[in-house]
Amino acid sequence: MPKPKAVNNDVPKTAEAKKRRRKPKKNEDGVSDGKKVKMETYLTPGEEVEKIRLKGSTVAGELLFCGGTNWDLTGRSQVPKHARVPGSSPIGGRNLWSPHRLSALSGVRVKAVFSGPVACHTLLVTEEGKAMSWGRNDKEQLGHCDAIRRDTPTLIETLKDYTLVEAACGRNHTLCLTNEGEVFAFGENKFGQLGLGFQCEGNKDEKTSIGKPQKILYDGQPITRVACGGDFSMVVDLKGRLYSFGHPEYSQLGHDNDGQYFVTSKKVTFDCQLVPKRIQLYIERTREGQVKPLTGVLIKDVVCGVNHTVALDIQKRVFTWGFGGYGRLGHQGPKDEAVPRILKPFDMPNRGVKSIHGGSAYSMAVTEFGMLFFWGQAKTTGEATMYPKPVQDLNGWNIRSVGCSNRSIVIAADESLISWGPSPTYGELGYGENGPRSSTCAKEVKTVEGIFIHSVACGYGHTVMLARDDETEEKEKIQKLPVFTPTP
Repeated sequence: MPKPKAVNNDVPKTAEAKKRRRKPKKNEDGVSDGKKVKMETYLTPGEEVEKIRLKGSTVAGELLFCGGTNWDLTGRSQVPKHARVPGSSPIGGRNLWSPHRLSALSGVRVKAVFSGPVACHTLLVTEEGKAMSWGRNDKEQLGHCDAIRRDTPTLIETLKDYTLVEAACGRNHTLCLTNEGEVFAFGENKFGQLGLGFQCEGNKDEKTSIGKPQKILYDGQPITRVACGGDFSMVVDLKGRLYSFGHPEYSQLGHDNDGQYFVTSKKVTFDCQLVPKRIQLYIERTREGQVKPLTGVLIKDVVCGVNHTVALDIQKRVFTWGFGGYGRLGHQGPKDEAVPRILKPFDMPNRGVKSIHGGSAYSMAVTEFGMLFFWGQAKTTGEATMYPKPVQDLNGWNIRSVGCSNRSIVIAADESLISWGPSPTYGELGYGENGPRSSTCAKEVKTVEGIFIHSVACGYGHTVMLARDDETEEKEKIQKLPVFTPTP
């Protein structure tokens, strides 16, 4: 297959040149058409695109929810004006301090749920592979072609003809992965985090978001994993190659630069990555400070915090890069890393990692022998953990799923649900109306005692759980939980 010309990713020499580069054409819907933008090809000469069918989760159950439901105010001191759109009241919703069933999902079996540590919205995949979303929507991050908040899970109509297997939620944007390895993106695109080949800068009357799901501008092997940071995105292809796009601040895209350039002698801005770009370099840094490039790195999983990324390769090694503040990269210091750097504590016998997890300013990993490690800072005060340390409270537990919110952590292990997190919380810990509002150590969530939780996912201040309902006895226990019906 002949290799087409690649897009020029060089930083424009002048602000005028940059402006010309980013002036997109419009389609009949008045939306910038990313397909008109030249792009890179991700296939080597002679390589053909493989056809696959991703399975996604193999279990299904009933969705449970706890945490804040006032989406417009969660994490904010006041409601921004742009959130007050017709049909969406800025006031409403309450904190659910214990897990609830959702009345809107009566009779709907769910096989996967997704949110993010800075996301105030959630996406679920039904047993049939259909996508439903709800929560904050002022940047059209729910994919319903509008900016109206949804208080109950609502089917994404434009994706109903696709079978979804995975999703990722950033601060104001969302990625959805189909079983054929295609990625759809929607929400805020101010920094190119949707990977459509253009950015919505919001000049004059233009909005900064895309409400209708669109395929990312990518031509390569099928995608198998997606992840969202605050304002950037990551995707992994079938061959273990990692691509990034969006805001390059703190070098979080892994391309050995932070994208800064001068517009004037006093004004600095960022050259955002508008289409997926492959991360080429992975390094090891010795104790003497020498940098050694690593070859043959094949990534199988990736997660993001607000401004940092953690990746896991097929050799069970962990790489981190981006913003290094509060030790979230685990390299014993607050220094930013411009390219993926191997985390040495896990690069040794019997310390390989089987799963990785990312919070706003912290990271976690579960080793192949089941030990949970933490680094970074989840508390609002106190010292940060500058390198991976084992979480002794979870020693001996069989950890199945980990959810990371802005500050809180929720874990499904053995027959229990375990959580902890500092104040203030919104109910994401699930301790109940009369239980504690926060905890500095791991505590079992007694409100779901006797209910087996398949998996968990956390947003900024909420937790969604997938409860097993295969047996009659399990269904009866779930039916005893309270039901949440949003106030009209």
